[in-house]
Amino acid sequence: MTSINTNNSAMAALQTLRNINGNLAKTQNAVSSGERVGKAADNAAYWSIATTMRSDNAALSAVSDALGMGAAKVDTAYTAVQSSIDVVTEIKAKLVAATEEGVDKTKIQDEITQLQAQLKSVAASASFNGQNWVQNSVGATMSVVSSFVRDSSGGVSVTTSSYVTTANDLLFDTAGTNGILGTNGAKFTTASISSFSISSTSTKGDIDNLISDTETALKKMTALGSKLGSMSTRIDLQSDFVSKLSDSIKSGVGRLVDANMEEESSRLTALQTQQQLAIQSLSIANSASQNILSLFRG
Repeated sequence: MTSINTNNSAMAALQTLRNINGNLAKTQNAVSSGERVGKAADNAAYWSIATTMRSDNAALSAVSDALGMGAAKVDTAYTAVQSSIDVVTEIKAKLVAATEEGVDKTKIQDEITQLQAQLKSVAASASFNGQNWVQNSVGATMSVVSSFVRDSSGGVSVTTSSYVTTANDLLFDTAGTNGILGTNGAKFTTASISSFSISSTSTKGDIDNLISDTETALKKMTALGSKLGSMSTRIDLQSDFVSKLSDSIKSGVGRLVDANMEEESSRLTALQTQQQLAIQSLSIANSASQNILSLFRG
């Protein structure tokens, strides 16, 4: 039956065209944005996971920056320790020279005094962003942010790598009394490497004791350098891990929400063709009622 009031064919063709236009708009958006899940309405579960993981990845980026800051602090401290080792080695060489008969010990002490001042200068200037890891209070906590963690229950936390300083973890404390080179902290047999002095009356036995003290200081500084080097290695490993973890998260999120461009391109072409056919079908359905006029022509 043909009706001039209700054109069922046209309504069906129009509904088909609407569906095609909706799918076409969705596909065009996927092609232009590169995402098949761009909002919660596209896929609530995948959108929620992707949003959370992107937030965590931003936190990991901040962790990476913090690790870079920590590495700079450790490297600064290590450089100070290495420089101090060189200075103490030079002091030991001067003391060995002072054991020779006929040497002007006063002149050697003048050189040693300058080297001792250099030790204090190195320790005091080994500061990065206001933190000095080799001249600080005994018992101070030195820490570096190492990771951002989300546990199975959804709780989040920031982990750190840290240690509490002892007298053997510092060249000097803030008062200059404790630490490897401090006046009291190292507990040398005679006096601190940073404060002793020799004179023309110093005996070979006195100087031998000082040489022994410099050797003790060198061993302690070497141990401190090793500790800082180990921490630097750990920071480098953690930084590399955080970088790879961030890439893995990006890749995982991409698998959830990114559009398959080859598939979307093929779908776009097919939908454009379907749209043209639906428009043609609607045009035919709308023109069908015109055929009724021929029935009334004589």
